[in-house]
Amino acid sequence: MAITPPPFPPEPPGWIDARFGTARGLVRLMLSYGETALRLASVRAPEAAEVRRLVFVCHGNICRSAFADVAGAEAGLVTASFGLSASHGAPAHPPVVAIAGEMGIDLDRHRATAKEAYQPQPGDLLLAMEARQLRWIAADERLAHLPRTLLGLYTRPALPHLHDPYRLNDPYTRTCLQRIASAIPRLSSRFPKAVR
Repeated sequence: MAITPPPFPPEPPGWIDARFGTARGLVRLMLSYGETALRLASVRAPEAAEVRRLVFVCHGNICRSAFADVAGAEAGLVTASFGLSASHGAPAHPPVVAIAGEMGIDLDRHRATAKEAYQPQPGDLLLAMEARQLRWIAADERLAHLPRTLLGLYTRPALPHLHDPYRLNDPYTRTCLQRIASAIPRLSSRFPKAVR
């Protein structure tokens, strides 16, 4: 008589949404592992000794890159941020402001910077949230020459895709911001000339 092992306990309902934002976020993360492993992510590796400023990049500059910019600055890094499709001057997304506040990061004064308003400086390193954002940067004549990589390669654990929490649930927003926060000490260590 065959013995059937008991089933593994199921994950609680909504675990994908809480950990990855959406099922699409999980799929994009899996694809990003492949892209980075195969060197298809349009990374332009920086020379650590030449990096003087960390520039965080996302879609609208009201969630991920906004939080990374302020959290990095509060930790003593020289930072900036912009959005590839940002409404210039828009405030940070209110749920992100609230959860960042719980973490001790004040986003009340943050205002989005549009890509066109970003002024590159010598020593800038662009840190994007998604591999497709690196491709968009590489296709932009004004930005293509800049060193660029994925912020998620510095998180713990390394996650080459940090899905956008905009209009998603609070548990995922909190998880996303915690992942971004986990990268800040590693960035400080890796790029000491970007520390004030």
